[in-house]
Amino acid sequence: MTRTTPATGTTTGTTTGATVGTTGTTTATTAEPREAGHSGALRAFRWSVRARITATVGLCVALALAGAGLLVYLLGLERVHDTVRTATAQEIAELEAFEEEGVDPASGGAFTSIERLVEEFLLRNVPAPSELMAGYWGGDFETRSASSRGELVDDHGFVSAVRSRLESGGSATVGTQWGEVYLEVLPLQDAQRTGAFVVAFFVDDERGPLHDTLRSYAIGATLAWLVVTGVAGWQAGRLLAPLRSLRRTAEEISETDLSLRIEETGDDDLTELTRTVNAMLGRLERAFQGQRAFLDDAGHELRTPLTILRGHLELVDPGDPEDVERTRDLLVDEVDRMARLVEDMILLTKAERPGFVTPDLVVVDQLVADVLGKTRGLADRRWRVEAHAGGAAWLDEQRITQALLQLADNAVKHTSPEDEVALGAEDAGAHVRLWVRDTGPGVPDAEKETIFARFARGADEGGTEGVGLGLSIVAAIAAAHGGSVHVEDAAPRGARFVLTLPRERKEVAWPAS
Repeated sequence: MTRTTPATGTTTGTTTGATVGTTGTTTATTAEPREAGHSGALRAFRWSVRARITATVGLCVALALAGAGLLVYLLGLERVHDTVRTATAQEIAELEAFEEEGVDPASGGAFTSIERLVEEFLLRNVPAPSELMAGYWGGDFETRSASSRGELVDDHGFVSAVRSRLESGGSATVGTQWGEVYLEVLPLQDAQRTGAFVVAFFVDDERGPLHDTLRSYAIGATLAWLVVTGVAGWQAGRLLAPLRSLRRTAEEISETDLSLRIEETGDDDLTELTRTVNAMLGRLERAFQGQRAFLDDAGHELRTPLTILRGHLELVDPGDPEDVERTRDLLVDEVDRMARLVEDMILLTKAERPGFVTPDLVVVDQLVADVLGKTRGLADRRWRVEAHAGGAAWLDEQRITQALLQLADNAVKHTSPEDEVALGAEDAGAHVRLWVRDTGPGVPDAEKETIFARFARGADEGGTEGVGLGLSIVAAIAAAHGGSVHVEDAAPRGARFVLTLPRERKEVAWPAS
């Protein structure tokens, strides 16, 4: 008996693959209109940040779980196909080995007929529950292994697939009432006839556990998705709570009440944002309070000369030339005082803008000497320079001169002709100190912190001219350079006003206009 060698070609899954491809194309085509239909509704619906975060996390988790499930399914499907091919190939190999080594009990020699070979092999081989083995000769299946699905040999598609491979052999996948069946055909031939040994494998028997596993996975993945999405929504709401509080606080803040603050909880980036916003609100509140105080003080200072002007204009006797002359001189003096007040207010306003100072490299000792020459014209005092700094510094020469002259004028107001007023400078490493010292009554400790405020005047200044803006201008000039000003007691008596300024150019952060 001879056996025909099977062809190496395989036609597995041709029909099924085409069906799947067509189905996938149809699904993709029908999905596009649905997505387009929903886009308008999504644009019309206003999503909160919390909803967007939750939706994004939910989508990412869903894609990850779906991708993992798809990968498991594809790997499992490939394993099923490998198992099916391996099982059928093993049965074919066992028949071949049985043919070569087996002995026909009826003749005591080698097998000489297809019928005896297949029948004896089926008697000695127990197929798996998912397998069906059959012998085909004489135009029909003459024998098969025991199986509850033995009617497979009568299935038209199965029979056609076997008959088309009687000469060449090979494998095929056909659809039957029992699902997908994978078959392997081994052509056989003896002296009288041609036939084949067929091994059929019910693929759905192997796919069943895989489908059960995927159903369990789908249930678990859905529960996991719900849990993760719920936790993401809760956590997003908790993290965004400071932003909601910020919004509510911003809505409640009015131009007359900036005292509201956001509650600070936790220790994360949003908490830092809350602290920053609270600090900003504090700065805004102080700025508004300062503006109100400035306007109130300016209004108060301007009200007095305006009242004087009105009163004298109402009382002046036009027929008395001397009264008119006195009134004119008095009104001119008040107008000059108002002009000085307005100029000082404008200067303080400019001090809060970029470009108020234009630093350049200045020789410190030369600057002090020049200022001393200008101070001699202020009043009859004992003027002198008591210390030298040496070197140069990045300063606005005109603004520093203005500050020192203001301090010198302030010293003149609190001293007499026999008093001494001294200017000095010293090197302080990265800074340079400039000062004006007098031998007047000095500044009380209670006023040393407040004397540089706008419209602040000392307790003993009742008889001096001015409205209390001079020292605040000095403080503004120092701050514009990135430095500071303070007052201290001088030895043996008097006060010393000290400007501490950086030697190098210092960028000052200006508030936005």
